[in-house]
Amino acid sequence: QAQIVESGGGLVQSGGSLRLTCTASGFTLGYYAIGWFRQAPGKEREGVSCISNGNGRIYYADSVKDRFTISRDDERNTAYLQLNNLKPEDTAVYYCAADNGPMGFPCTVEPKTYNYWGKGILVSVSS
Repeated sequence: QAQIVESGGGLVQSGGSLRLTCTASGFTLGYYAIGWFRQAPGKEREGVSCISNGNGRIYYADSVKDRFTISRDDERNTAYLQLNNLKPEDTAVYYCAADNGPMGFPCTVEPKTYNYWGKGILVSVSS
């Protein structure tokens, strides 16, 4: 059974860092593009970053560019999102998702294209 589990969230002060881990089981993550999304209270789900399968093309939302770094380790069936210089407005539940789109195509942060989702993990940033 395909499953995604996020870990590494928590409470951090403004300016701090966290590394989120996305661990997949029941399928081969290397064949999938990976997306990170977040949803703050009272707001819609937002695409934060994605990394394509095959060639590792990367996208970042403007709100996180130069602060967040996405990466993947296909041998470990795992992906990561490094969050640096966190701000209170980064507070949200963060979700990892996998999309089995064509290999090497640019990834997208359109949620409906993703096949598997984790349950999310909370990141809280205090001012």
